[in-house]
Amino acid sequence: MNEHEFWMREAIAEARKAEVLGEVPIGAVVVHNGEIIGRGHNLRETTLDSTAHAEMVAIREASAALNSWRLLDCTLYVTLEPCPMCAGAMIQSRVPLTVYGTPDPKAGCAGTLMNLLDDPRFNHRTVVLSGVLQQECAELLTGFFRQLRKRRSRPLLPAEGDTP
Repeated sequence: MNEHEFWMREAIAEARKAEVLGEVPIGAVVVHNGEIIGRGHNLRETTLDSTAHAEMVAIREASAALNSWRLLDCTLYVTLEPCPMCAGAMIQSRVPLTVYGTPDPKAGCAGTLMNLLDDPRFNHRTVVLSGVLQQECAELLTGFFRQLRKRRSRPLLPAEGDTP
């Protein structure tokens, strides 16, 4: 297993934590000098906070660990391609390398819909490496949404004593 796969497996472990909570299973880790300094998984539903994406949680934790908003010499690993908000946070926090698992055709801003991370109009850019453990990352999401659709399509059974 190469280094990027190793750290992506840590991000996948974070995604599984989100899934247990009923959150969309997306996970992220920030690595600095061979050590995880920030972990995050999706917490939007749990916290009722639209900014509680896995990347944002991991960036906040990493910034606290380094006592700096600048995440120089760090790599951010995330299971799903970053959205515009998260891509913006990566640029603002000066993350030099972002590695993601599977593309996001609906909101991906690291190459799918656009690439904010490598836009020359910004004064800082982030190198992007995509497709690391893509199948495993994609299966987490497809499995989650398959189960969600299944739960929503089940007819409700009347409770004992209720009349239909």
